[in-house]
Amino acid sequence: MNGFLTQINRSSGGVPKLVVARPVALTVAGVEGDWQSNRKYHGGPDKAVLMIAAEVLDGLVARGFKVYPGALGENLTVRGLDPLMWRAGQQYRLGDEAVIELTQLRVPCPTLHVYGLAMGKQLYDADCKAGRISSPVWAFGGFYARVVREGLLAEGMPVRLLSDLA
Repeated sequence: MNGFLTQINRSSGGVPKLVVARPVALTVAGVEGDWQSNRKYHGGPDKAVLMIAAEVLDGLVARGFKVYPGALGENLTVRGLDPLMWRAGQQYRLGDEAVIELTQLRVPCPTLHVYGLAMGKQLYDADCKAGRISSPVWAFGGFYARVVREGLLAEGMPVRLLSDLA
């Protein structure tokens, strides 16, 4: 499974995260200069970055939501990687250096209500309870990842699946 990095995003906390228009370091703490307001639920080594498929954003826009890359709080907006195939334990190489490992699904929080109260339902079906997804709509809300190998990130670089499961 191969795709590419369409946008890198960061913020000083909350949503939206804004585009980083130049190459930026990815460290074990995440995208350089990024911060999460609620560190109880976001950030830390196993949630260093959030990855979302650009195709999901396209679908939300088609349904009338005013979202764009970074709007849902993701650090990495990727295209060409089917989010229905994302699973915890998969490792992805970003460019030539950086490697991330998917750790857990992102469960929508009330912060996303700025895009409409129906946003969470668009990302997960009504059976989503306590982070357990019974629907095949697996990673539409994104997937958290830890940084296995640090490196420099730049828009347009390839994103390649290295291992199906750790």
